[in-house]
Amino acid sequence: MTDFRDRRHLFVQDLDIRRGYGLTTFSLHSTVRRMTDDHLSGWALIAGSIGMIITMSLHPSGQIAIGQVEPMIRRLIAVHGLALACVPLLFLGAWGLTGRLASRDRLAVAGIVIYAFALMAVTNAAVADGLVTPGVLRQLVASSGSPTAVDGWRMMARYNFYVNQAYAEVFVIASSAAILLWSAAIWRSRQLARALGVYGCVLGLVTLLALFSGHLNLDAHGFGIIIFGQAAWFIAAGALLLRREDQLVAAKV
Repeated sequence: MTDFRDRRHLFVQDLDIRRGYGLTTFSLHSTVRRMTDDHLSGWALIAGSIGMIITMSLHPSGQIAIGQVEPMIRRLIAVHGLALACVPLLFLGAWGLTGRLASRDRLAVAGIVIYAFALMAVTNAAVADGLVTPGVLRQLVASSGSPTAVDGWRMMARYNFYVNQAYAEVFVIASSAAILLWSAAIWRSRQLARALGVYGCVLGLVTLLALFSGHLNLDAHGFGIIIFGQAAWFIAAGALLLRREDQLVAAKV
């Protein structure tokens, strides 16, 4: 019986040693995973933001003749399809950014929650403008011989425009609030350059002030200005995440 007790004692000691090694291994894997997350998140933010810039740069605007409707429809579908493809990229990048800025005050976590709400709104806006509008325009052209039908489809087009504007407004408010929260987290944590936090706070506050005061019109031009300003912030954040990973890799070497 004494021998058995000694063996159990030795086994417990060996288990404690193995647990120590296990914790060391987990810590190493966690570091490597975070470095990879920074890299992928940075590229996701950059790619998604560039895609949104291209979308607004090529977005059709202004009045057109009947003969130009079909080319404009194809362009609408193409640019909004690109915008929809950028939505998951932006969310994945924002998720990684939140992980880098996460702290006990939950500012970054609140930012990703609000930004997810913003992305849902802009998805609906893109569907309304890029997928619903083409069908309405085609019906409007096809019904040109019937004044009653034309009036009905014009009413439908106007309603769809208001839906698009409502979702765009929700996106601008929510995304600006998210950038404000992330920028505050950057300033507090110093995980990234504080200059990015300052720019984000100014951008978010100015955008919200312009919108609520009625000085910001969310047509293709006004909405494009918002997208360009936010894209600059996200591209800078992505570049800082990439540079941070390079610094961590250099420190390991």
